[in-house]
Amino acid sequence: MALEDRYGLPLSTTSSEAASDYRDGVDLMLAGWTGTAETLERAIAADPDFALAHIARARVHAFYQQGDLARQKAALARELVARRGTDRERSHVETLSLAIEGRLPEAIASTLKHVEAWPRDAVVLSLPLGAFGLFAFSGMADHDRARFELCERVAHHYGEDWWFLTLYGWAMTENGDVARGRGVTERGFDLRRANAHAAHAVLHAMFEDGSIEEADRLVDQWIPTYDRAGILHGHIRWHQALGALEHGDAARALAIYADVLQPSATQAPPLNVVTDSASLLWRLSAYGHDVPQALWVEADAAAQKLFPKSSLSFADVHMALFAAATQNRDALTARLAVIEQRLAEGKLPAGSVVPAICRALAAFADEDYRACVQTLAPALGEVVRIGGSHAQRELIEDTYIVALMRSGEVPRARALLDARLHRRPSLRDTRWQAAMA
Repeated sequence: MALEDRYGLPLSTTSSEAASDYRDGVDLMLAGWTGTAETLERAIAADPDFALAHIARARVHAFYQQGDLARQKAALARELVARRGTDRERSHVETLSLAIEGRLPEAIASTLKHVEAWPRDAVVLSLPLGAFGLFAFSGMADHDRARFELCERVAHHYGEDWWFLTLYGWAMTENGDVARGRGVTERGFDLRRANAHAAHAVLHAMFEDGSIEEADRLVDQWIPTYDRAGILHGHIRWHQALGALEHGDAARALAIYADVLQPSATQAPPLNVVTDSASLLWRLSAYGHDVPQALWVEADAAAQKLFPKSSLSFADVHMALFAAATQNRDALTARLAVIEQRLAEGKLPAGSVVPAICRALAAFADEDYRACVQTLAPALGEVVRIGGSHAQRELIEDTYIVALMRSGEVPRARALLDARLHRRPSLRDTRWQAAMA
């Protein structure tokens, strides 16, 4: 009998051990769980010519910005699947390889074509989904809707599948249907509690509907089951730190930072190391809390090693936070020059909103709040193009609100806050009290 993956798709291996380890490794990867790399390595050891195990391992390397290893594994997978693989497997390997190589437009086109033919290929379907997926980093202004619509098209192929429900519900939440999204995500979470992506997606829904205390309890109850080496461990605690800030509890937010987010303490992938540390420290400072400059200096030094050059716009914006907060004008000027050059060459998918945000952040750090407001105001509607989640991008709107307050335009700031509280009525205003003082 032919060996299959968990979704019933044939696997080109005669090793039942390799197939079993591959199935388990993919489930661990889709759950954001520890042991993924080791399980996939066992599949490779059981059948060194099994292309899908190699490309799955390459994707895990890519998560951790191990680009050379990821590309080497992808190249090997291409060779192997050409010798022994089905049409589906060849398309699978090619699509993941394009994503690993950073060829986003080609990867998106290949993904959509592949999903049309093989909608139950969950590994390929996962590529455009999530806050750091192909859609989010495509520069599209409607990537939230695109994710939701893609999930809608294939939902009937998955039914009550724990992985699909997780990402389907998250897509609903980010697209504005928070109540439905939370319910769908919680169904997936109930089916598999050892699923970090589900816990994360539920926290996003709770962020959007203002269930801050409930989110805090969820993290406290669930996080002991998740190893600190888990790919989302630090980021899930980052969500808890945001909840602390909603109540003006800077001490707790800083304690969480020291425990799992500080570069010397975290085991997160590079992109999370940079974005979670920069955004939390910036929020603390913007809301009027004291942030020891040593924390900024340490985090900036780590970030410069991880992202020394302009790359993803989402990363560039967070690198601008570091440059602004540490008053490193040379670093910001150099990065802005590269960003502007990429924009001029048509190689900046997110467009002109990226340099606008960087300049506004620098103006904010210089306490030129009026310039910050003037620069950000026309760009606010385009911030979505940098990618990430709504919770992550809200930092830009928060910066704008504080800049309004500090430039004397409190009524405009108050109107924005009232609109947010209307959307999330259970939120408190505590975090803004220090900023408005």
